[in-house]
Amino acid sequence: MTQEHTITVEGMTCTGCEQSVQRAVGGLDGVETVSADHAAGRVTVRFDGDAVSEDAIAARIQEAGYTIPA
Repeated sequence: MTQEHTITVEGMTCTGCEQSVQRAVGGLDGVETVSADHAAGRVTVRFDGDAVSEDAIAARIQEAGYTIPA
């Protein structure tokens, strides 16, 4: 089932950061679209919830070097 989730992300400071997050998350199987906005500090992901979990998406963002506040 397709889902959309917006995640608050800290540490994105430029469009290069946006692209880094988009590449990292977009590489996951089941992710359909990724939109990162460094000014707003948000990443919106549209994904197949049967193929990938929100936790896996969050982990990939953190592996790319960004922080997801608690």
